[in-house]
Amino acid sequence: MSQQHSAKPTVNLRAQVVKTLLAVQNGQSLSSVLNQQLSIVSERDRGLYHELTLGCLRQWYGLKAITLPLLTKPLDNEALESCLYLGLYQLLCTRIPAHAAISETVNAVKQLGFQPMSGLVNAVLRRVSRETEEFQMALEQAHGLPSWLFKRLKKDWPEHVDELCHNLKQVAPLTLRVNDRQVGRDEYLDILEEEQIAAHACELSSVGIVLDQTGNITNLPGFEEGGFSVQDEHAQLCASLLPDLNDKIVVDACAAPGGKTAHILEKFQPKKLIALDHDAKRLVRVTENLERLELNAISEVEILTADATTWTAEQPVDCIVLDAPCSAIGVIRRHPDIRLLRQSTDIQKTVDLQKQILNQMWQQLKVGGTMLYITCSILKAENEQQMVNFFTEHADAEEIKIDAKWGLTQIHGRQLLPETGFGDGFYYCKIQKMA
Repeated sequence: MSQQHSAKPTVNLRAQVVKTLLAVQNGQSLSSVLNQQLSIVSERDRGLYHELTLGCLRQWYGLKAITLPLLTKPLDNEALESCLYLGLYQLLCTRIPAHAAISETVNAVKQLGFQPMSGLVNAVLRRVSRETEEFQMALEQAHGLPSWLFKRLKKDWPEHVDELCHNLKQVAPLTLRVNDRQVGRDEYLDILEEEQIAAHACELSSVGIVLDQTGNITNLPGFEEGGFSVQDEHAQLCASLLPDLNDKIVVDACAAPGGKTAHILEKFQPKKLIALDHDAKRLVRVTENLERLELNAISEVEILTADATTWTAEQPVDCIVLDAPCSAIGVIRRHPDIRLLRQSTDIQKTVDLQKQILNQMWQQLKVGGTMLYITCSILKAENEQQMVNFFTEHADAEEIKIDAKWGLTQIHGRQLLPETGFGDGFYYCKIQKMA
């Protein structure tokens, strides 16, 4: 008897999701807590755990907006708030039967130690379950962003803001980049078709494939052999903007986890490629990716833990790919925790850091060399405005206009906005160093 009492009480799946949501509210990134949390969730529940966690984060501010009028006074309790949002998410955005969604969520409230509040949560969820359509409409109409971010997007993209808010709430497509040293895109599409895996070719990237069904990437044909990588279509455009890099010295200035490094080696044979990142742990991924893709023997590749704000090259380099640290607002669909983690005060700090890296890297570039500046942000401060300042301060910099059908022309560079069914938000600006 006594043994049973000492065993840890198991909490249900909803309570597990709430614990994850609380970790994110307290400033931890989803990727940092996910593996540890998943180890507690049973194998058969992992899909649902994922969907509920990511879905709640994706709809967080919308759920918040429609919950406020339902409460007579604010809860001032993050755990209860999370329980309510989770319950609402299930009722409004999933096919989970209402009675199951409500009872499981109310049980979670009790298991998390808030028994006295379980009646309130029950009442709110029951009301919403009776008026599902009205609440679904209200959720659809909510912009779903923290107010500081909504204001910025409205200022930066007045004509696109409604569509942007809608698109940022969607799930991003799963996109592959075929390693064409090993297999052509059409050939790989045929292989997928033979395996009855639904997929189609990307429109903008000549090596991109969108998977029309979900599944484990590592089980796809050719994964172990390095036939492809996972990379957003708009990120894949990087290699198409670079000059001929055969026999050149190239620096990938913020390289981890190595998508662009690998793409350069798939397309060119540089004399030397230096992949820099300040995060040694993430650089391990670069090495692993190059090994799996069988690219480590193509050119001399140097993988360096270094700070791009201070690093100096031994000799001037021909080309620098600078995928600068940014707010990552353009990839919120893939990392919905960014909605909660990013603060308005972060933006200026990021802009300052980008400027430092730009100035330092510019000095490593030889005259006649090319720098490609990239962010996965859609904020003008980090993109167009950053470049306006850069060109003002560097008389030896000249923009190479990107001639493309995609994206929106900016004062300098081109901006891609996240599009439902297509790629994420990315910014590109191509710069040549003049004498």
